[in-house]
Amino acid sequence: MASEKARRWLAQLAPLLGLLILSVILTISSPHFLTADNLVNVLRQSTVNAILALGQLVVIITAGIDLSIGSILGVSSVALAILMREGIHPIVAVPATLALGALIGLLNGLLLTRLRLPHPFISTLGTMNVARGAAMILASGVPISGLPDGFRDPFNGELFGIPAAVIVVGFAGLSVHVLLRRTVHGRDLFAIGGNREAARLAGVPVGSRLELAYAVCGLMAALASLVLAARMNSGFPLAGTGAELDAIAAVIIGGATFFGGVGTVSGTLIGALFMGVLRNGLNLLNVSAYWQMIVIGVVIVAAVVVDVLRARKGDSN
Repeated sequence: MASEKARRWLAQLAPLLGLLILSVILTISSPHFLTADNLVNVLRQSTVNAILALGQLVVIITAGIDLSIGSILGVSSVALAILMREGIHPIVAVPATLALGALIGLLNGLLLTRLRLPHPFISTLGTMNVARGAAMILASGVPISGLPDGFRDPFNGELFGIPAAVIVVGFAGLSVHVLLRRTVHGRDLFAIGGNREAARLAGVPVGSRLELAYAVCGLMAALASLVLAARMNSGFPLAGTGAELDAIAAVIIGGATFFGGVGTVSGTLIGALFMGVLRNGLNLLNVSAYWQMIVIGVVIVAAVVVDVLRARKGDSN
C-alpha cells in the first residue's frame, strides 16, 4: 500500500521534475534564459497552449480526444474580428465568440453520442477541416486586423505585475479544477474514462456528460482565441494550425493518459509550461525551425510512449 502511494506521488511529481531539469539545462546552455524578461515572455507565450490544454484535459479524461481545437481557435478569432469590425461592442462580441466555440465543441459531442461515430478521432477530424474552411471563407483567407483597444488592452495589460493573459489562464484553470473535482459532472467524467460501460450501468448519463466535455473543450479554444487575437491585433484564419498537438502533449506530459480516468489541472499547466520552456529554449539556442519541429515531434512521441508503458505496467499490476 505504501509503495503504491509512493508510486502515485512520484508520478504526480514527474512533470514538475521534468520542467526543473529542462530549466536547469537551458540555464546552463544560455545566459539569456534565466532573466526576468525572458521568464515573463515564456509565461505569455505559454498562455494560449495552456488554455487549449485545459480543454483537451477534460476530453482526454473521458478517454477521448479533440483534434479540432486549433481550428475552433481560428474560426473563433475570425468571428470575433468580424463582429467588432461591424461595430459590435466587445461586451457582446466576446460572449458571442465564447458561445460559438462551445457550440462547435457541443457539435463534436453530439456527433459522438447521437450519431454514434466509432471514435472521437473521426468526428473531431471532420470538424477540424470544416471549422478551418469556414474561417478561411469568412476572412477571405487574410487576417482581419485593427481590433479595438477596448478589447485588446484588458488582455495585454498587467495586474500587480502579472500579465493579464496569465490571470486568464489562472481563472480558466480554477474553473476546470472546480468542474472536475468539485462537481458530480466531473466525477462522472472520470468514471466514464475509467470504464464507460461500468459508468453507464451505475447510472451515469454518459451521453450528456460527453457532450459537456466537448463543449467545455470548444469553450476553452474560443477563450484561447481571445488571448491570441488581442496579442496579434487580428483575427487570423490560420491561427491555431497544429495547436492541438502541443495541447495534447501538454496534457500527457502533465500526467494524464489517453486511456482516460486520470489527469489534473496542475499537471496540465506544468505540461504547457514545459512545452513553452522547450520552444523558448530552442529559440534562444538558435535551433532552426525545421529542427525544432523534429524535437517537438520527438517529445510528443516520447510522451505517448511513456503513457502506453505506464498503462501496460498498471495492467500488469
